[in-house]
Amino acid sequence: MKYTLTVIFLLGLMAGCKNKTEDNKEDANAITVPAVLSYSITNVYPHNTGSYTEGLEWHDNALYESTGDTEYKGKSKLAKIDLLTGKDIQQITLAKEYFGEGITVLNGKIYQLTYKEEKCFVYDFKTFKKIGEFTYKGQGWGMTNDGKYLIMDEGSNNLYYRDPVTFQAVKSVGVFDNNGPVDSINELEYVDGFIYANKWLTNYIIKIDPSTGKVVAKADFS
Repeated sequence: MKYTLTVIFLLGLMAGCKNKTEDNKEDANAITVPAVLSYSITNVYPHNTGSYTEGLEWHDNALYESTGDTEYKGKSKLAKIDLLTGKDIQQITLAKEYFGEGITVLNGKIYQLTYKEEKCFVYDFKTFKKIGEFTYKGQGWGMTNDGKYLIMDEGSNNLYYRDPVTFQAVKSVGVFDNNGPVDSINELEYVDGFIYANKWLTNYIIKIDPSTGKVVAKADFS
């Protein structure tokens, strides 16, 4: 995956004599190690352990959740959750052939990805009535937005920016740290100009600079 590295070109005879191996070592060393992202647990809330969570969104003082389930067909859903009790306040169940994935809320609509079915469903935010759908190639994992574009991933190190009206991809950004590309990017949140993501099958949350794709900080939740 392509990503931008800052390359320092040194003038003079010494620079002309360097080989590619030495240059590559300098490039890798130029990428700083992500800072430690500190955190504190402020509260613990109940959650339905039967829900295989794929997408979460906190919006207008309520928690919205998308679940996926392939073992028990017909259990993927979109729900509004009472945070204090963990109970569904409002929900719809996806058709049996769909595995629900990431969600995000933008412009009075809820967008919900599907895992391998290459569909993004669009719902009215208040009523959960389905008002549209889009088709895309590949898998769907996490999703968020920056107020203008939908931002999704598909399990690699790529973040894809999509037009919320057409769902057409407008650009992609490769995520990387000092060790190279960071794959298995999953659930996404956009907060104060940064994208936060969990790395699937790990206890890590990473903080990404969306302008470059660089991981600037990392939290260990183990």
